[in-house]
Order: sequence, then structure tokens, then C-alpha cells
Amino acid sequence: MPKTCFILNPMAGPSRRLDMPALIAQHFGALEADYEIRLTEFAGHAVELAKQAAADGFRVVAAVGGDGTVNEVGRGLLGTDTALGIVPQGSGNGLARHLKVPLGLPAALRRLAAPDFSRMDVGVINGHPFFCTAGLGFDAHVSQHFAQAGSRGLSTYLRVTLREYRRYLPVRVRVDLDGQIEETNCYVLAFANASQYGNNAYIAPLADLRDGLLDVCLIDALPVIRAMKVSLGMALGNLPQSKAAEYFRVPRGRVSAQAPIGFHVDGDYLGHATEFEVEMMPLALAVAV
Repeated sequence: MPKTCFILNPMAGPSRRLDMPALIAQHFGALEADYEIRLTEFAGHAVELAKQAAADGFRVVAAVGGDGTVNEVGRGLLGTDTALGIVPQGSGNGLARHLKVPLGLPAALRRLAAPDFSRMDVGVINGHPFFCTAGLGFDAHVSQHFAQAGSRGLSTYLRVTLREYRRYLPVRVRVDLDGQIEETNCYVLAFANASQYGNNAYIAPLADLRDGLLDVCLIDALPVIRAMKVSLGMALGNLPQSKAAEYFRVPRGRVSAQAPIGFHVDGDYLGHATEFEVEMMPLALAVAV
């Protein structure tokens, strides 16, 4: 069993209502595994804790939380041989679902005690690493307002999405996808490393974490009928076949927007910008799955 450090976000998803250290001791400690638990205390703390855990010689550093916690832990492990593990305790758990990590705590911990080791690609947008998805436009706009909603969970996300759908206006952009130029309106421009946002909402169902390529999904407008097709396509995992969105597969891209446009990384809103550079770092992160 690999020596494992659990980095726990006590405010992520169900974690805030459970005694996670006790549950980890009950299920993981019973396997006589060598482990340690370190708690985050502020935003960005998991990056520091992951770096220190790698320096301390842990073979696996497991993010206990949602995609935001996974992103921080993953960033801390870049440039090391220490593997990222995931104990999904967030609202969406996009990367965990793509990697087929069990969502139930006991099963996730049993899997982590005897993992397979592999490597995965890492995307970067304007210097910010992402492991699942990054995007411009409406999904970032929703992420911004979801963070301000005061509650988490799928029901809150859906409520915010429906409310903001009536308000959001697309921005004109020039997109250079490895030499292929598109000048269009940007309602959604998603750069996917993994297949889904979370909660089995498949924005790029054909995405491969190990192919060195970004799966790019472009939606230039979202009238009601197309919105219904997009929603159904994401739920069924067949959005590319629905023809409600354009898809590209490239190692890098550049975007210039006529007005500042919001962007997110793994579901966390980061701000607005007019210029974006996106690229893939092939097999840059070790993972334990």
C-alpha cells in the first residue's frame, strides 16, 4: 500500500457535515495503510500542502473534496513523481467521474489503498493549470454566480443556470485553434481535458486524458431549442452527434475577445480577460486510480 497523505477540504460538499478524519481512519486505517491527514485552512492552501507532502516522500497525495480541491492538490504535485489520488466529496466530481473513482467513501478508500498508477495530461489557460475543463462565456458566468449563491449542490447550480440563461449575452471572439481560425460569437467555448463538467454533464464525451489534445467545444448562440438539444446531449453523452455544438481537437489555442469575457478553471471562476492562451502539457501529472 502506498504511503498516502490525505488533504481534506472540510468545507467541500458532504465533508462539512461528516467527521471525515474518523471515517478515513475507520475505512483506510483498518487496511493497516500508512497515511496522514492534513486539513486546508484557506483558499489555495491545498497547493502548499500538496507540495510539502511530495517533499515529505508521500507516494500518493489524495484530494478529499470537489474539483476545486483536486485542482489545488494537482497543481501542488506538478513537477513531482507523487501521484494524485481523489476521494470525491464535492458537488460535481468531474475528474473523479471521468477516472471512474467510486463516489462512495468506503469504495473510494479501498481503491486508493491498492491503486494503479498512470499519468494524465494537464491543460493550462493563461498560466492556470486545469485537469478537467476550462472555459469562456456562459459556463464561467454561471460559475461566478454559483460561487455567490450561498449554497452548493446540483439544485443550486440548476437554479443559477436557468436564471442567468435569460440574462447572458455572448461576446464576439476570434479563435485560433492551432492555425484554424474562427471569428464568431462565443456563448460557450469549453476546453476539455476530461469528458465532463461534473454530475455526468458531458461537454466533451470523446475527451481522452492521455492523448495530448484539447477537446474544444464551441457554441456561438443558445436559443431555446438549441439549449434543449445541448442539455439533452450533455445528459446523454452524445452532444457531438446532436450538431448543437462545434468540436475541434487541438494541442493549443488562442482567443481574442472584443470585450472582457469571464473564464473558469475546473469550475472555479477566475475573472475576465480579452486575451487567452490555452495549451496542453502531455502526461504532466501522475495519478493513482
